[in-house]
Amino acid sequence: MDAGSDSISPERSRRCAPASRPPLQEAGSRPYMPSLCSASRNPAVKCYGDRFIPVRSAMDMDMAHYLLTEPRKDTKNAATPSPAKEAYRKLLAEKLFNNRTRILAFRNKPPEPENILTELRADAASIQARPAKKRRYIPQSAERTLDAPDLVDDYYLNLLDWGSSNVLSIALGNTIYLWDAANGSTSELVTLDEDDGPVTSVSWAPDGRHIAVGLNSSTVQLWDSSSNRLLRTLQGVHESRVGSLAWNGNILTSGGMDGKIVNNDVRIRNHAVQTYRGHEQEVCGLKWSGSGQHLASGGNDNLLHIWDVSMASSVQSAGRTQWLHRLEDHLAAVKALTWCPFQSNLLASGGGGSDRCIKFWNTHTGACLNSVDTGSQVCALLWNKNDRELLSSHGFTQNQLTLWKYPSMDKMAELTGHTSRVLFMAQS
Repeated sequence: MDAGSDSISPERSRRCAPASRPPLQEAGSRPYMPSLCSASRNPAVKCYGDRFIPVRSAMDMDMAHYLLTEPRKDTKNAATPSPAKEAYRKLLAEKLFNNRTRILAFRNKPPEPENILTELRADAASIQARPAKKRRYIPQSAERTLDAPDLVDDYYLNLLDWGSSNVLSIALGNTIYLWDAANGSTSELVTLDEDDGPVTSVSWAPDGRHIAVGLNSSTVQLWDSSSNRLLRTLQGVHESRVGSLAWNGNILTSGGMDGKIVNNDVRIRNHAVQTYRGHEQEVCGLKWSGSGQHLASGGNDNLLHIWDVSMASSVQSAGRTQWLHRLEDHLAAVKALTWCPFQSNLLASGGGGSDRCIKFWNTHTGACLNSVDTGSQVCALLWNKNDRELLSSHGFTQNQLTLWKYPSMDKMAELTGHTSRVLFMAQS
């Protein structure tokens, strides 16, 4: 085909070409034309347009005429002026015109462009010039040491708890002792009979006055610490020792060697109101979230469960409860559990001697966010209430306390001094 036969004339192309429209402009809408200078009622507000038009009233017409005609005179007089005349001309221009060479005068000077690179360099220099944040001092020695003879060396028990009244409870064999941190005094709460003991778990109620005591005989006792009086005994729920306890308001949750987790309402006669079934072996870790909506449970079957408070079944029901998440990543018993105080859906868990890992979980999705091999058995975990730090206690082989920076999990300090496993931790 002849290329010339299909050529289109410039006039036709101009008639046929569609009107150009700016990108991301709505079809059919009228193009937006900003005014060059919109009137402002505030005289302090400067107005800049995209053009700068000379203002006649601000111009010196005589000086402009001189500057425009001076080059013509120089062209007509092609002869080179003498040095004396040239010096006189420069001096005269300097005195009369004050070195002004601009012909057109403008009302406003154009705005100077912002130098972003200069500002960024200045900010970077100021950041580098800031002194480094001082590292917090962490003492390497204990502030106080208390003797704890007859402390049962059993990984699956929970024998230490710190109440809201700043009183520490600890079970030593068949006896429960209370240590008041305010005055340093120690008192005995109760010594149990051999048929009931030893004590397998202790947990303060939120009021800081009442304390729950789990026993090897499968019962749970409630005590008033102010009067050293037994209030009631919860029985008929578990078939073997009760190694873990956790409060959620007026609900006391108990976990036993029989693998059952039971919610007990301590205000009513028939206290066993709900049960969670999912563990095949002893439940050794229980922790309610700060909202009281979710319960984390760890067991000797290497399982970690996340339960929703609405998913518990009645005690009479024989069916299995549907957990929210069943997490099987740990390779040993899961006892150490702690909910993050600054992120409600973050849970940290620690595994036993064959696992040695601290794992972080998103409890909304069940995803494992991170796993850190600590090199030794993880016995207990505690979040720092005032900073993004995590404290872990360990057993075999180093028996140390380790302070971690979250989320980097850099070691901030390692505290050694215990000669055997650090099985229990409590925070005031």
